[in-house]
Amino acid sequence: MNRLAPALLIALLIALLIALLIALLIALLPAAAGASQQGANATKKWKAMDRCSAEAQAAFPDFTAEANAKRDAKLKECLAGQNLPPRDPHTPPR
Repeated sequence: MNRLAPALLIALLIALLIALLIALLIALLPAAAGASQQGANATKKWKAMDRCSAEAQAAFPDFTAEANAKRDAKLKECLAGQNLPPRDPHTPPR
């Protein structure tokens, strides 16, 4: 009987360790889900910004100075209407 006691104790400790690891993983799952939710929100905003850009380009497809100004105004209006950040202005060439 004495030979079974250490083996039983080791098996019990291993089972306890596995249970603790599972509990730790379950506790950390919400943190991982929150990070992916932030990524999903950023992706949604980028897609909405791309749609605004495509709509502005479709409305004013010419590359004249007048069409460029109207396209930029439409883009700003669309972004502001959806509470999205404005696009950075292009830096002038050197």
